[in-house]
Amino acid sequence: MQGLIIKSTGSWYQVHAENGLDYDCRIKGKFRIQGIQTTNPVAVGDRVEFELEPNSENGIINKLHDRRNYIIRKSINLSKQAQIIAANLDQAFLVVTLASPRTSLGFIDRFLATAEAYDIPAVLIFNKLDLFNEDGLEVLEMYKNIYENIGYPCYSVSALEGTNIPLIESLLKDKTTLFSGHSGVGKSSLINALLPGRSIKTGEISESSDKGQHTTTFAEMHTLPFGGYLIDTPGIRELGIYDIKPEELGHYFREMRAMMNQCRFNNCRHVNEPGCAVIKAVESGDIEISRYESYLSIYNGNETRA
Repeated sequence: MQGLIIKSTGSWYQVHAENGLDYDCRIKGKFRIQGIQTTNPVAVGDRVEFELEPNSENGIINKLHDRRNYIIRKSINLSKQAQIIAANLDQAFLVVTLASPRTSLGFIDRFLATAEAYDIPAVLIFNKLDLFNEDGLEVLEMYKNIYENIGYPCYSVSALEGTNIPLIESLLKDKTTLFSGHSGVGKSSLINALLPGRSIKTGEISESSDKGQHTTTFAEMHTLPFGGYLIDTPGIRELGIYDIKPEELGHYFREMRAMMNQCRFNNCRHVNEPGCAVIKAVESGDIEISRYESYLSIYNGNETRA
């Protein structure tokens, strides 16, 4: 039988089969994807083939269909191993908060570079609009300007008050969308606003660390009543870049990619080379310094928790 992975719980996967039923399945033997060493050989969003075990309602996954794309990260706490967050996506939404907890520009840039590398359209969702004072709204506009100016759609919402939720619904309709972000940014509250009646567990913010507590333990795909699928994922504390070579990195920063052919040298690293169009654009303000600092951080292999 063929089916779609809709939930991953580590060693078991829930597969939605073509007959409309869901089956708990495990992987047959050593199931490794050629060329990719990951902690999870199969991910939510994958299309697979499976067979039922004798005298059992459980199944064994024996084939993985080719992926259209995927989002992957290097897990800093797992001996540099990589984890596929989700596969076969139409778009990826990063849920961002400016406080409680704070999402850094560096974290946003790592997510966007990863999405660019795997050809997945990315959108930034700024949540907790209800908590913003006047100064906070100014910072929000600064953040949004940085990313809208290079072509990333940005939306401000309040899951608590329902602000702009219909707008987000229209973006999700008939598409498979990944929801990602730090723990505590309100992903679960936002999904509850989009899927009333599902009652996905939400968590509190730790007062001592100003970081969210994990409420989503495993990735799970939800069917949207207005068409499409939403993939909820556990909160990410850090996002290690995986399988992007330093010499390729500039291609995944849109504003750098647009001017690479203006550099004096074809193999310009955009670090300290003479005649570098990217460095000149940073100095003139045409490229945001925060974006360039993120580029240098990733280029130099700095794995940050920010």
